[in-house]
Amino acid sequence: MVRARARIGPDQASPARFEPGEPVRVADREVLGHCRTPTYLRGKRGVIASIHGSFRNPEALAYNKPGLPAQVLYKVRFKQGDVWGRYAGPAGDHLEADIFEHWLEPLK
Repeated sequence: MVRARARIGPDQASPARFEPGEPVRVADREVLGHCRTPTYLRGKRGVIASIHGSFRNPEALAYNKPGLPAQVLYKVRFKQGDVWGRYAGPAGDHLEADIFEHWLEPLK
């Protein structure tokens, strides 16, 4: 969970790289140490649902670093069938996860 105190003011915020509705992929990379991106979503395709704003990077904050530059935090929507290969529920089911920008890649 991102705490409000970690939020960066508008004057310090980076512009968002992605817009709502834009397709993205979560980077599929190994990480040593603290990470806020769920393993089961790495390499999966999703769509930007909304932009939460810019926050200090919790992966750096976990090691008592300032967490700067701030990272844009997005709500990303994934189709359940794309996340869980054998998902037997309705095709329209989805899940949403908060993912920081440095974990997202554009889909071409």
